[in-house]
Amino acid sequence: MGERGKSSNDHSERKKRMSRKDQRGSRGFDGDSNKRNQSGGAPSVKPVSKKQSEFEHQNQFVRKEIDPETSKYFSEIANLFDSNEVELEERSVICGNALEETRGREYEIATDYIISHVLQTLLEGCELDQLCSFIRNSATVFPAIAMDRSGSHVAESALKALATHLENPDAYSVIEEALNSICKVIVDNPLDMLCNCYGSHVLRRLLCLCKGVSIDSPELYGAKSSKALAKRLNLKMSQLDENNVEIPHQGFPDLLKYLLSGILNCSREDMKYLQVDQYSSLVLQTALRLMLKQDEELLEIIPLILCCNSTNKKEEGLHIETSVAKEILNSMKDNSFSHLMEVILEVAPESLYNEIFHKVFKNSLFELSVDRCANFVIQALISHAKDQEQMGLIWEELAPRFKDLLEQGKSGVVASLIAVSQRLQSHEHKCCEALVGAVCSTNETRISIVPRLLFLDSYFGYQDKSTWEWAPGAKMHVMGCLILQGIFKLSSDHIQPYITSLTSMKAEYIIETAKDSSGARVIEAFLASNAATKQKRRLIIKLRGHFGELSLHTSGSFTVEKCFDACNLTLREAIATELLDVKVDLSKTKQGPYLLRKLDIDGYASRPDQWKSRQEAKQSTYNEFCSAFGSNKSNFPKNTFVSDASEDASQELEVKNVRKEINHHPTSGFKRHREEHARDKDEPFAGEKRTKQRKNKTSEATDKPKLAGSKRPFLSGEMKNRHANKLRI
Repeated sequence: MGERGKSSNDHSERKKRMSRKDQRGSRGFDGDSNKRNQSGGAPSVKPVSKKQSEFEHQNQFVRKEIDPETSKYFSEIANLFDSNEVELEERSVICGNALEETRGREYEIATDYIISHVLQTLLEGCELDQLCSFIRNSATVFPAIAMDRSGSHVAESALKALATHLENPDAYSVIEEALNSICKVIVDNPLDMLCNCYGSHVLRRLLCLCKGVSIDSPELYGAKSSKALAKRLNLKMSQLDENNVEIPHQGFPDLLKYLLSGILNCSREDMKYLQVDQYSSLVLQTALRLMLKQDEELLEIIPLILCCNSTNKKEEGLHIETSVAKEILNSMKDNSFSHLMEVILEVAPESLYNEIFHKVFKNSLFELSVDRCANFVIQALISHAKDQEQMGLIWEELAPRFKDLLEQGKSGVVASLIAVSQRLQSHEHKCCEALVGAVCSTNETRISIVPRLLFLDSYFGYQDKSTWEWAPGAKMHVMGCLILQGIFKLSSDHIQPYITSLTSMKAEYIIETAKDSSGARVIEAFLASNAATKQKRRLIIKLRGHFGELSLHTSGSFTVEKCFDACNLTLREAIATELLDVKVDLSKTKQGPYLLRKLDIDGYASRPDQWKSRQEAKQSTYNEFCSAFGSNKSNFPKNTFVSDASEDASQELEVKNVRKEINHHPTSGFKRHREEHARDKDEPFAGEKRTKQRKNKTSEATDKPKLAGSKRPFLSGEMKNRHANKLRI
């Protein structure tokens, strides 16, 4: 009750959450420089459907006034609950009795601003039978309740309360019956709820409940989460199926199919209106996300939404006429439809995606890329490209226009293209060279490529670009930094100009970059890349003397951790010394305790020599692991060195021996280190006796003398079994 607050505030907050207006910031990638407004460039006057007009003029509910006695009754219940003097069992009885008083007056009570708060509390505290009875009794007026400013909260509370009872398997049939009564009424006339601010929100919650997913999942309500951005730019190792929301219960698949088919079939004649309506578009987006990976259903739903002919089951693809393709292209400049089209491209099966790519988008990529709404659709199209052939077609249209895209603030399109080149392993070097050509002219040195990308908007907004200089204290461009993060995920053979530019920056510029929340991610990406160790150390040295200061910043602490992992023992000791000086202040920050524990600063302060030995042991184990299990094809960075000297011939020979032994006895080097450490202290090692007994039995059985020159095996038989079990897991 208290969470909702004042009605006006709640109304504005909900509109902000659902409509995702541009003043909230980036809905995609270029929010800081290009924002979509409500109209999005489409015609300002949207078509008004016949059904909507009929509903507005003929089907308005006349709300009766609540008598004073009823108001007093519910007010007393509210005061009783606020006093916290009611026991749990008694509370359930009171809730049931109060819900009985609403019979026949569900609409009037649920839409009353004061009593609706009390009704929410009753629905959350009653038994399942009482809850389902209220839903069945109010089914005929449920859409009207859901479309009311106050009633929508009651409807949502009822659905949330039903979700809490789904943990009980015996409640499944009762809940399904109650939901079925609601769905039947909605399907009779879904357009009014689809296009209503409050009703569409309740309808999306109902769809989620029928699917069996979390009702409060932000992805299903159209929120452009950071996970979606990271996935689109390959900043995290994620695939499309990670968009699947966790399903805590089995849901009601038949009911979901019935509700969706009813909504789409009843709204075909109004689909062109629903595509561009703000609220109905959000419902369609939620429905599509819920159908992810269900190709048969999507092959029916998407053509209906796009107003195309149904899919021909005998022939792959769908038939998109030229006139329909032009309508889709024009509609993409509308804010609501562009959101919807993004989701369609995200969930579309491969055959359908290919058809849309060739029939709708081909030869129109650049035109759409410079539009303030459609450029987000192009980003989604690029991010979900299926093969290298499509990558080649995208490259031909957009690569020559990199500079135009950056000048017009559409850097998200460039970032998506670089990311997909890395994912599909196609045109990687060409993308890097095209970006260099867009930022640096032919007669200019490439040494300034990274600073210009860090301040992308400042550079392209400068009148005389040849005289542009570093802007001290300015905020670094988010998308420019994301582009650089994508660049450093590529092979070092393709990105040498970027590596040289970053490592050649002045020390004060490196420090300022590390202090910026976006710039710090660029440094971290470089340190995690497969660039040469000397190049990484060259950058880390420029941060020396500022690690303590950086660790006190939330973003800088991650940079310090990455530097520690990527440097040699000498620099690690220097970092530990600087962090020890600010230990008191660092321990008070949110990230400080973790960083102090990860770098073992307390151990360094008490016993520096042992701390160095542990660091050497960790690095030695890590190097052995990389030598044994590393692959030349992988991008796994060959991290660091424990001393400044390079490996000598004996170390190389030892690695070869390890590789030979690993073919017969696979394990990790960490176990061996523990055995040696235990022997140094004359302590028995767990499993050592069993290993010796096993060796004795073997020698007795074979009765063969041990060769004098033989070495102790790299692995014990016990560790071989352990490693095999880990691989099976």
